[in-house]
Amino acid sequence: MGEERNIRLTLAYEGTRYAGFQRQKGPETVQSVLEDRLASLCGEKVTVIPSGRTDAGVHALGQVVSFKTKGSIPVENMVRALNGTLPKDIRALDAKAAEKDFNARSSARWKRYEYLCEITKGEDPFMKDLAWQLPKLPDLEVMRSCAQKILGRHDFAGFQSTGSVDVDAVRTIYVSEWEYGECGPILTPFKAAEGFLRYKVAGDGFVYHMVRNLVWSMVRAGLGFKSADDFAAELTGKRGDFENSPAPAQGLYLAQVGYSDFAG
Repeated sequence: MGEERNIRLTLAYEGTRYAGFQRQKGPETVQSVLEDRLASLCGEKVTVIPSGRTDAGVHALGQVVSFKTKGSIPVENMVRALNGTLPKDIRALDAKAAEKDFNARSSARWKRYEYLCEITKGEDPFMKDLAWQLPKLPDLEVMRSCAQKILGRHDFAGFQSTGSVDVDAVRTIYVSEWEYGECGPILTPFKAAEGFLRYKVAGDGFVYHMVRNLVWSMVRAGLGFKSADDFAAELTGKRGDFENSPAPAQGLYLAQVGYSDFAG
């Protein structure tokens, strides 16, 4: 064993078969798999600290974790060695030495999430675990109007699901936008699929189920169940003041974690 190092590791994973990121007794999680593989590589028990915990079924394009180890494996060899042992639905993308006080969670300055909806007249078996399937395209202009209303600093207490720890729900949102494409970000051979909606949101933090609850409310507005002004009024409400439900987990992706000021 050598001198202790602090490692910053970036991951992508498809979360369908995992009971979320956080290690727990019983079901397999991303953390339990990752720590077991790292322990073998480093020759000692390893505990990773994630930028945030993703729920069961949620995916990541750029999750960041940090961990300390006295293992001798060179950091430049870690990605290749780790990917040789990880299951194919978890991939290490980058590994680098970090400052001793770097912590993937507490050092994070902002996060970006993406949410994917597939517009399809039938249930697409190829995308069932990767997107929320909607039978028709909601009114995109209404949804874009809703998305613009959350920019800036707001109290998102009304969009925090029950079962979470009470925290300050005031957050600053830097990006909030909907895109639609006939081909979409992912190709599917399913003939009934018409296109994809993608929601992009970046902010200095998010409370429990916040993105999924926001997406659900915006889609409901796009389908005509409420107006953009109704949605704006929800931003001043508290938990339970209005109807809300998290959009399905399989459409959510942790896309990027930033450790310096947000620059767009």
